[in-house]
Amino acid sequence: MNSRPSHLADWSLCEVVDGTKRGEISAVEVAQATLERIRQRQPILNCFIRVDEEAALRAARESDRKRSRKEALGLLHGVALAHKDMFYRAGSVTTCGSEIRRNFTPDVTATVLTRLDAAGATHVGSLNMVEFAGGPTGHNPHWGNCRNPWHPEHVTGGSSSGSGSAVGGRLVHGSLGSDTGGSIRLPGAFCGVFGLKPTLGRVSRYGSMGLSFSLDTVGPLARTARDCARLMSVLAGPDPMDVTTVPGRADNYEADLECGVKGLRIAVPRNHYFDDVSPEIQQILERALDTYRRLGATIVPVELPHHELISALYLVVVGAEQCVLHDHWIKTMPERYSAAVRARMKNGFAFSAVEYLKALQVRERVASEVARSFDADVLFTPMLRFPVPTIAESDVDSREDEKLSDFIASFTHCTRPISYLGFPALSVPAGFTASGLPAAFQLVGRPLDEKLLLRLGAAYERESAIADRWPALP
Repeated sequence: MNSRPSHLADWSLCEVVDGTKRGEISAVEVAQATLERIRQRQPILNCFIRVDEEAALRAARESDRKRSRKEALGLLHGVALAHKDMFYRAGSVTTCGSEIRRNFTPDVTATVLTRLDAAGATHVGSLNMVEFAGGPTGHNPHWGNCRNPWHPEHVTGGSSSGSGSAVGGRLVHGSLGSDTGGSIRLPGAFCGVFGLKPTLGRVSRYGSMGLSFSLDTVGPLARTARDCARLMSVLAGPDPMDVTTVPGRADNYEADLECGVKGLRIAVPRNHYFDDVSPEIQQILERALDTYRRLGATIVPVELPHHELISALYLVVVGAEQCVLHDHWIKTMPERYSAAVRARMKNGFAFSAVEYLKALQVRERVASEVARSFDADVLFTPMLRFPVPTIAESDVDSREDEKLSDFIASFTHCTRPISYLGFPALSVPAGFTASGLPAAFQLVGRPLDEKLLLRLGAAYERESAIADRWPALP
């Protein structure tokens, strides 16, 4: 951007880091501006469960002291972050968006929070989320529904609902979410920001609430591709506390952001992903593909194998693994779950051990065959095939059990397959519908291709100037 906004909460994450390191602004000024913005917009958006004002100002003062002592400053020096309320911090309540854990206080701190702290970020609070990360819409009867910053009567997407709302609403500069079936990508898409689901094992899950231990990933939501890349450069890498993390050093995810897309091949699937896309969304997606063509990329139509089975295999894995984690609570205190989450738990108990093990057994083979079928550098799909619905239209607790699964599947049609396959994916803001709500596309890469996805996202962002449009909130 050539000129910066006047309110520090409206600066991008990287602009804040540059400004605090040069001494143009202080970390305390950033924290104060952020807390002011939260007080102003939280009553509208309901994206926070808890605001840690004193701790935030204390951390910001320490950041300013480090600079005054001329100490080495981290990649996130001075930025204000808040995260989905499922990342444990020793001694602080972590609700997981639930009634059951309303007063749960962990005795460990998540590796991702430790890394963000060490990089100089200021933690300002914990964000609303779908109960136990159990849904894609953003509804939560225990803590109240999050609201979309572009139109507050519309949903945010879930389950990282508070993350999408807080970043899209310019309350914080970035946020952590989790993604098991679309829970970073959907809120990013619904709220007009970037959301990155990393490769399974690229980011540590130690100290975070689990949902499905063979599918869960942790990643960033941010306003720009560069902001996402900066956060990933801090988060990614092996962790001795999480044996599932990928060994070897992580990339510098900002290194190739200016390289453009000339010569790259973008695959567009002819099956599954574009089924029943609304005309309005289709038009936005076609414009995005035209942009990539104009920038020098080649668009390649492809047929992807197994997609009639992948969503079903995903449901078996996530359903069975979710029930393992919740077995005791769902049997002893079912009334403390919301109706929708309870219904989905019940479905998970219906799968047999044989069905679960088969779904795991074929996963590597299916993923390899899909990756080979790309015949391109990345895959391009819709994020949501219809415009973002209202909170009332998508109320999951009001639906009959037999209709709930189909309704949920309509939200996660394009995200579930990628989660089952374990591939990285980036939700990229693509434009706006006639009603002023965000629309997005999904870029999917082969394992550990996050750097390439961010490069393509940055190229589209530069050409479209999509990150320069803000919601009209007081």
